[in-house]
Amino acid sequence: MQWVTAIIKPFKLDDVREALAEAGVQGMTVTEVKGFGRQHGHTELYRGAEYTVDFLPKLKIEVAVSDDALDRVLEAIEHSARTGKVGDGKLFVSALTQVIRIRTLEVDDDAV
Repeated sequence: MQWVTAIIKPFKLDDVREALAEAGVQGMTVTEVKGFGRQHGHTELYRGAEYTVDFLPKLKIEVAVSDDALDRVLEAIEHSARTGKVGDGKLFVSALTQVIRIRTLEVDDDAV
């Protein structure tokens, strides 16, 4: 099992969700986060005062997938989240040693 974490632009969420559903993903967790990388934020005017916005809004999507579905899921996220511009995000893949569904006590692939 693998744990996939994707950091994407907020307006790409529906595209990524649809692509993951087509790839066979049945559930995911989405969290609103803020961050900066190569974009380095920007400046804005508010009531005549200029201020710097260092952290930009992003979404973090977390999905547990079986090893055989990993490539399909990564490809779905890559194609649906890409705009071709700076700030498209990142994908992180980590080994997932165990998953337990609390309600039924199913383990690993059955729990996902």
